[in-house]
Amino acid sequence: MKTSFIGTLSAVALSGVTVLGFAASSASAADAGTAKKKPAAVNFEGTVALSNCSGSVVKMPNSTDQDPALVMSNGHCLETGFPGPGEVVVDQPSSRSFTLLDAGSGDAGTVRATKVSYATMTDTDVSLYEVDATYADIQEKFGVKALELSAERPAQGAAISVVSGYWKKIYSCDVDGFVHELREGEWTWKDSVRYTPDCKTIGGTSGSPVVDEATGKVVAVNNTGNESGERCTDYNPCEVDENGEVTVRKGINYAQQTYQITKCVAAGNKVDLSLEGCTLPKP
Repeated sequence: MKTSFIGTLSAVALSGVTVLGFAASSASAADAGTAKKKPAAVNFEGTVALSNCSGSVVKMPNSTDQDPALVMSNGHCLETGFPGPGEVVVDQPSSRSFTLLDAGSGDAGTVRATKVSYATMTDTDVSLYEVDATYADIQEKFGVKALELSAERPAQGAAISVVSGYWKKIYSCDVDGFVHELREGEWTWKDSVRYTPDCKTIGGTSGSPVVDEATGKVVAVNNTGNESGERCTDYNPCEVDENGEVTVRKGINYAQQTYQITKCVAAGNKVDLSLEGCTLPKP
């Protein structure tokens, strides 16, 4: 998990960090009669900084502007500590605050959680907080739109951006492939995204949204990387294939897919693990 750097880096926290800005791309057309709007270049709008991690305000495909907004990060970023193997947190009160960023990485304001709607480090590594404002409230007060969670799996070779609200930095690379099982210490994650080497994420980037550059939608949540080449230890995840063969890739980083979350959120942005097609771990 990428929080291993936080203790040594907390003194510098959000100061002294180079900000990367990206200009919005214009619409293009295949021909005069079939113009299609291209997604804007990836920026910081809708991302958040936590006390120890990164995150983002996310909308489900069925969310409405009047729904209470959701903030997504990692399960290992919970203020109460790492959930144990097999542990699932549902509807637990929280008053955690999040610093909301605008497109240029400026601090737009603060939103506060009312509860942890869902969190786990089993099979995946995700937390979803419900906050005390709707998407419409956030856009009206702060001028910030939420990111949309894709209901589709990312594709191998897709260009992606990992957007860290904590460091106010964007890492760009491609989806290198998918990992049957990613094991780190006590935890096992399934069908993880492996980045190409260009995404050299560090501590504090945990929970960053992984944005598909072709669609502008979130397809994964950044969570870990092998730091020193050790095998399956804390901060050194290993890959395990269908036959049990273990591969260690020093310096390579990973994320957890998020499309499955969209199948577990009902009307009103309420997490409902009994929904048909919902495969998230249950308590």
